[in-house]
Amino acid sequence: MTYVKGALSIFCLILISTLAVGQKNWTKEADLTFQAEAYFEGIDAYKKAYSKEKKQSEKARILFKIGECHRELQQADQAQVWYDKAVAAEYDNAELPLRYGDILRKMAKYDEASAKYREALSKASGPLKKEAENGIASCETAVKLTKEAARYNVKNEVQLNTAYYDFSCFFADKKHESIMFSSTRPGGAGGSDDPITGESFSDIFIAQRDNKGKWSAPVPTDPTINSAANEGSPWLDSKYSQIYFTRCGYEKKKPFGCQIYTARQQGKAWAEPEVLDFGIDDTTAAGHPVALDDDMILFSSDMYGGEGGKDLWVISFDKKAKLWGPAKNLGPEINTAGDEMFPYVHENGDLYFASNGHIGMGGLDIFHSTLKGDDPETLEWKGVENVGAPINSSANDFAIIYDGDAPRGYFTSDRAGGKGGDDIYSFTMPPVIFKLSGTVTDWETKEALGNVKVKLMGTDGSIGEVMTDASGAYEFEKRENDDRYILANTSYTIEVNGMDQDASNGEKYLGAKGQETTVGLKESTAFVKDFELQCATCEKPIPMRKVFYALGRWELLVNEEINSKDSLDFLYNTLQENPTIVIELAAHTDTRGNDKANMILSQKRAETCVNYLITKGVDPARMVPRGYGESRTTISDAEIAKLPTKVEKEAAHAKNRRTVFSVLSFDYVPKQPAEGSK
Repeated sequence: MTYVKGALSIFCLILISTLAVGQKNWTKEADLTFQAEAYFEGIDAYKKAYSKEKKQSEKARILFKIGECHRELQQADQAQVWYDKAVAAEYDNAELPLRYGDILRKMAKYDEASAKYREALSKASGPLKKEAENGIASCETAVKLTKEAARYNVKNEVQLNTAYYDFSCFFADKKHESIMFSSTRPGGAGGSDDPITGESFSDIFIAQRDNKGKWSAPVPTDPTINSAANEGSPWLDSKYSQIYFTRCGYEKKKPFGCQIYTARQQGKAWAEPEVLDFGIDDTTAAGHPVALDDDMILFSSDMYGGEGGKDLWVISFDKKAKLWGPAKNLGPEINTAGDEMFPYVHENGDLYFASNGHIGMGGLDIFHSTLKGDDPETLEWKGVENVGAPINSSANDFAIIYDGDAPRGYFTSDRAGGKGGDDIYSFTMPPVIFKLSGTVTDWETKEALGNVKVKLMGTDGSIGEVMTDASGAYEFEKRENDDRYILANTSYTIEVNGMDQDASNGEKYLGAKGQETTVGLKESTAFVKDFELQCATCEKPIPMRKVFYALGRWELLVNEEINSKDSLDFLYNTLQENPTIVIELAAHTDTRGNDKANMILSQKRAETCVNYLITKGVDPARMVPRGYGESRTTISDAEIAKLPTKVEKEAAHAKNRRTVFSVLSFDYVPKQPAEGSK
């Protein structure tokens, strides 16, 4: 039984059988080769059988089995070719559309894969029907996870990879400057060809990373670790002084299982490895060890009593009996009828593993589960979540490790675009970076205002201040110590104060405020906040939003269409943002009516505005109401008389009926709340 194929085909039990002497049955011999999971040799065996077979139904089945060999070797394109031939030969078996769906899903052809799974669903029963249902669900999940891909940057580690199988890495030192991994490349101790893959037996290689992040050329690790058999999936203890790994023995015509070995460091070399006797027979596979401590190992195995396929198990060493076991299955929440392999336990205790039994995107997907408690007797992980794209893909993705507690690490994938076979990929989470910039200009002239203070205040208590440059620009990005001004999940108030000092044109300006927040943002964002300030020392009065009154009345006009209070709320905000100014609030009328009446009307309108602001809490000492009647029109009667229509003339009169304000002084001292008041 194959323990894995590629990487997923390395660590296997080789069960190649031969027929008794006599007349050769080519089809039966090919079937035995396939049952022994020698898929590389199985392709040629089935092709020979096809040329000898006379029965049409068997020829159709052989075409399907050739496709199966290619599928098991992760050769999706070739599998599709032979499945098409089996379809043309009218091979009628529910497994054909099911496996065809599998390789289409691996090629990210999710719509076509779903169609094949639905075809299989109409023909299948029992476990195959469940697989078809899971296949449909996986296609839907793959589309969803692809759309919701995380921000990870995934990169092929080309300096580690070859056209062969390179997979299942682990850090080899405390500083994480060296890495061990499995490879079938030439140059190792396992020089002969593996009948499963047609490549060399795998060995463990090691590479060093320099201070620029470049990997050295990988070399085989200690010859005591590597042998003529398959070795892989290394795991080192926290001191990096003891190695655990998988070795799958092989001797032609003899069955050997996969077993877990360990060796202690002796100087710069490793001592002779010793097998960990888990009481497993020679026909059972055990591999992918994770040493939780010296006396507790998490591993993958197809031993009897699991949920099906290969499961994750944990086993402890009984110091009194000096025996390992019995092994405890992690249970149906983690394990499925499919395969669960390549476990990894994070520094925080959470479990990561690869599975083709849980609903995923492609072949093997990487899943995450949270540790519940740390008692060895009740050790369990709860909740299984797909880690999603881009770490997972339509291909086989497995053997993840993390670089400490940082959101970066390595995993293995046979996705398209690699160097060949399985490749090692790195993943990093780019930091979410925020910055704020903008310009400060004169509201009326649009002139850039330099030498204006801009203050940033965060809900986390942080404060930052910068001055605008000659172009009126400001920016909050990095502080002098390289910390960032703007952080995640924080709201900020931006305060522009043009009265603490003269702007570059020598004038003082009313302040302004703005708001920005990073709460809930998952992507880097460059905020832009521009401010237009109103001159407080210029001769011209400062316009404000229009305040409406009924003809000849001074009460604030409020109806379904107009709310003059909204206009005064603008002025209230200005007073709040500039707490030291004293203003004159000036009201004007048009020229219709007599001068005296208009003077009284404008004064009452100014007082109405002041009284409204008093109700909102503004100190009356900060406001001087002044009515100017019709003495300060902006459009003269002569100009109005020249306008061609009554509508235009009324609009001109309306512009004269205005309310404006100007700054009288900048020295108001806000009153302190009375003691005991709220």
